[in-house]
Parts: sequence; C-alpha cells; structure tokens
Amino acid sequence: MKEYNIAKEDEIGVGERIVTEIEGREIAVFNVDGEYVAYLNWCFHQAGPCCEGKVTGTTEATWDSENLTQTLTYTREDEILNCPWHGWEYDIQTGECISRSGVSLPSYPVRIEEGNIILSL
Repeated sequence: MKEYNIAKEDEIGVGERIVTEIEGREIAVFNVDGEYVAYLNWCFHQAGPCCEGKVTGTTEATWDSENLTQTLTYTREDEILNCPWHGWEYDIQTGECISRSGVSLPSYPVRIEEGNIILSL
C-alpha cells in the first residue's frame, strides 16, 4: 500500500473537497465537519463523476396508512453527495448509496500527519 500527500489540512475547509488523480484514478477527499473521507470519483449508476456533485440533503417519505396520505420531508442537509449526471445519492460519511442497498462508493483510508492529508492506496 502506497501513501500520498494530498494537501495541507487548511487547503480543504469544512464542507469542501479536492479531486485529484492518483495512479490513473480520480479520487475526491472531502472535509466533513473536520473529518476527512476519500472516495473514487465514479458513480455505480453510469460511471458519472459523482464526487463532483453537490452536497445537499435528501427527501424522505412517510406513509400514513390510516389516512392514506404521504408526507415528504427534506432532511440530512449537507450529508448527501449527489451524482451530477443522474442524481444518485450517497451518504457522504459512509459512501453508501441511500437508494440502493449494498452499493457504496469505493473508499480509501485518510489520516492527518503533521498538518498533511495522507491518503493510502
């Protein structure tokens, strides 16, 4: 396993990301509330550049079977990564697709060493 110095910690603010290429792979490193996560920039749906999409929330639905009504609630603001091609949604903390069970973005270990963001590949 090789390690790569991606950037200085202060170069990726909270809520920001950097997309870089390592060994022919586009990889994005996100700062999520001071924690760093890294994913392959490749959506499972049609290989779109999912890590270049907006970070938003999502809409959840609840069904009231007694009244036969559906309620939609916008939730999880700043926790969902949206693929810009077709809108597939991924949990930015875990990389798991929120609409497809068992689908996750490939991830890479990230650690901080002396103010540098180090990614293992």
